[in-house]
Amino acid sequence: MTRLSVNINKFATLRNARGGNNPDLVKSAVDCEHLGAQGITVHPRPDERHIRYDDVLALSEVITTEFNIEGYPDKRYMELVHKVKPTQATLVPDAPNVLTSNAGWDTMKHRSMLVDRIAELKESGVRTSIFVDPNEKMIEGAAETGTNRIELYTESYASNFLKNKEAAILPFKLAAARALALDIEINAGHDLDRHNLTYFISEIPETEEVSIGHALICDAIYLGLENTIQLYLKCLKQAQND
Repeated sequence: MTRLSVNINKFATLRNARGGNNPDLVKSAVDCEHLGAQGITVHPRPDERHIRYDDVLALSEVITTEFNIEGYPDKRYMELVHKVKPTQATLVPDAPNVLTSNAGWDTMKHRSMLVDRIAELKESGVRTSIFVDPNEKMIEGAAETGTNRIELYTESYASNFLKNKEAAILPFKLAAARALALDIEINAGHDLDRHNLTYFISEIPETEEVSIGHALICDAIYLGLENTIQLYLKCLKQAQND
């Protein structure tokens, strides 16, 4: 079954809004695991506006499921990943001041840099994934970088899901098919939620992992964290049965 990795950036945003350590980020991650999450995702940005680099080090001591560190592969990010050696490093083409990830890599334009960074990460024994749009040319470019996986950037799917879910999923199905043909595994993330997740996975059952943060934490405000994680797992299980 597709694995659920909970992005805990929003826990850190809430903590940082008041200072102190409430909510406790390490406890939040451990609780998510105990409640059924099969992975924890963080995205430390240079300004540390949510996840701090020290948080990543502390989390690495307690996470027992898969640990996924997202980020732009600059010197500081690479040093952090080499030190922590998470299960997965997801390379994202974020500018320093971007609010949230808003595009995938141009895998042709940045091919040389990605080849170097991915080779370096693989030497450390870290599985690599790169953030890409559902574009077959970009998937083909990703194959040339040596990455283990791609993470399909699903914002356009989520935005168009209620208008026409068949049209919304089509470019992702084509991109996924191309990736699989090139022996690249598939992750997915961005704006996936309880309403659109099951259909996405039922149409692309080969998806290895989804990374979900904002929608899951928003749901948890109303439904409680334990119930919310179980509902997302239920969405994934239902997709396998469709």
